[in-house]
Amino acid sequence: MSLRPWRDIARRQSRQIMVGNVPVGGDAPVTVQTMTNTPTSDVKATVDQIRRCEEAGVDIIRVSCPDVESTAALKQIVRASRVPIVADIHFHYKRALEAADAGAACLRINPGNIGSSDRVREVVNAAKANGCAIRIGVNAGSLEKDLLEKYGEPCPDALVESALDHIKLLQDHDFHEYKVAVKASDLFLAVAAYQQLAEAVDCPLHLGITEAGGFVGGTVKSAIGIGSLLWYGIGDTLRVSLSAEPEEEVRVGFEILKSLGIRNRGVRVVSCPSCARQGFDVIRTVEALESRLQHIRTPLSLSVLGCVVNGPGEARETDIGLTGGGNGKHMVYLSGITDHTVGDADMLDHIVKLVEAKAAEIEAASAPVAVAAE
Repeated sequence: MSLRPWRDIARRQSRQIMVGNVPVGGDAPVTVQTMTNTPTSDVKATVDQIRRCEEAGVDIIRVSCPDVESTAALKQIVRASRVPIVADIHFHYKRALEAADAGAACLRINPGNIGSSDRVREVVNAAKANGCAIRIGVNAGSLEKDLLEKYGEPCPDALVESALDHIKLLQDHDFHEYKVAVKASDLFLAVAAYQQLAEAVDCPLHLGITEAGGFVGGTVKSAIGIGSLLWYGIGDTLRVSLSAEPEEEVRVGFEILKSLGIRNRGVRVVSCPSCARQGFDVIRTVEALESRLQHIRTPLSLSVLGCVVNGPGEARETDIGLTGGGNGKHMVYLSGITDHTVGDADMLDHIVKLVEAKAAEIEAASAPVAVAAE
């Protein structure tokens, strides 16, 4: 038992698969994915967007392959990307065959609209021949007709039955490098389906609340659904589906993981909502700091509080703390200890420099020590 057992999460044990060079499942870190929204046939635009997502920390990125032009461009995109590429396939199974040949690390197929069992079999054979993983993507919005007739509507049993049917098809062809998603825009349905599926299979699970909505609404919905599952220990990789730019999906995904203590990347900001007691404009300060500190990848914590009610207490728990004071003089804490004051004019630049210096210090401390030759 840990020092703080109320924070412990017992992760579901799953098999591990490889998506390119990224392990998914088992004891591997929970990975964060997103999906490009540029025309895949436009190689430059797609690679530029992938670069922005890589800067945000994405582990795996998916691109849609709706036509021959897209799969023709995929080879260049795969070559340019620093992270594994998943080819998203709907309706036209031949696009999956082309994507596998083009170097995709994983093929995402939706069994409900990929076609007959024979077509799925061809996709499996192409994946095996090219060393691709497969993600079975069951979606409440595109369930098979027979399951809709059987259950009357999308429900957890229907989503799980669809997933199990297609898992069996892969296993019948001796294919085991697969992960599964059972997504729905209804977070209650999605969470119940994932919980049920987690009991039935040992493969990695890809989490998501599909068509979650715009940036604010979709973030809240995804945080509740994905966060609940992760808290239960369910989930090996995730994508936050937002009507927003892909790099924003990545940032939200990491924030969910950071909030649960599952994975840390970059600066974790603790800040107050502000009130009339604030010694500086907390809202604008936090906005500016979050923007200017996006380049920091080293995990560390920063508290930004407007007054001394909770400021000193929060500062004791963070690497760097800033608490608002009177007459434009604000207290700075380092490693929880009161250290010095800073004025309004220099505050932002000063805190950014402190965070950058702390990140460098942490990196230096964790770097392997070179052993001198005797």
